[in-house]
This record gives sequence, C-alpha cells and structure tokens, in this order.
Amino acid sequence: MTEKSFFAGFGGQGIISLGQIWVYCAMEEGKNVTFFPFYGAEKRGGIARASVVVSDEEIDSPLVTVPDSALVMNPDSLPLCERMLKTGGLMLINSSLVKERPQRKDIQVVAVEAQAAAERIGNARFANMVALGAMAKLTGALKLDDIDGILNKFFPPDKRGFIPKNVEAITAGYESV
Repeated sequence: MTEKSFFAGFGGQGIISLGQIWVYCAMEEGKNVTFFPFYGAEKRGGIARASVVVSDEEIDSPLVTVPDSALVMNPDSLPLCERMLKTGGLMLINSSLVKERPQRKDIQVVAVEAQAAAERIGNARFANMVALGAMAKLTGALKLDDIDGILNKFFPPDKRGFIPKNVEAITAGYESV
C-alpha cells in the first residue's frame, strides 16, 4: 500500500501540524513516510500545504505531483487540488468553508463539515484533526488503533492537555464518513 496525499489550506488551519501528525502516526504504525511542508511567509492567512507519502514499501520519491488523495480546507485550495488529483482520486472537502464543488467528474468527492464539527467540540482549530480522522478512514493509510498513545508520544508534556480534544476531533472525523 502506498498513499500519496496532499493537504491544502491557509496558515492557521493546522495544515502543517496535520501533516506532521499524519506521518508520525504512520511511522508509529511501522510504515515508511515522507513529508514536504510548504507555506507562505505570512504568519496566518497565507498558503499552507503539505505533501505526504505513506507506504508499506520503500518510497522512491518524496514528491507528490499527482496525489491519490487531497484535502481541501479552504476555497482557494480547490482549483489547485482539482488540477493535481489523479483520475479516480479522493478529494475531501471541508464543506464548512468550501461551498463550491469540483468540476471534474472522474474523482471521488467527500464533503465533511470539519470546521463545524470542531466548533461543536469546543474550538474551530481542531478542524484539521477532524479532517485527519476522515482522511484516515477514507484512504486506509492510517489505522489509528492507538491514537491516544501515539499523540502522547508526539506532543511534548506541556501540550498533552490538548490530547483528549484532539482524539475527540479525530474520532468525530473518522465517524463522519
């Protein structure tokens, strides 16, 4: 199994954090990974993208030019993801913010209200973790059997207080699809 994913949004949505946690989960599950973050110079509001590859086998190239799956967290990211995504690929859309739908008919489109689900959990900033849960289930790239344990290893001690809400958000995303 090899899954090439592309996550896109704007700065402040946690796209880079999502990519980091995605590959950390995959590593903890014994998979090979690559992670390429890309973001603008702005602190918040600029572009934020992450390319990740998760594989049971050795990864030939870390570049994701034609992803198997794409996450669209904001409206400005839709055209780019639509152009890049392979035929038959999966596009997950944060329908809380992205109201348009792609024009392509040769891809699978799944809409999840990631932002709204995160707000119900208590903070819109958990939208990235809602998306992580949904992408994990839809792609099969991550099992997330021990997400609590993995996040306890990932987060430093002073950030571990956020783990229960992150787990709740990931679970909400996983169960939403």
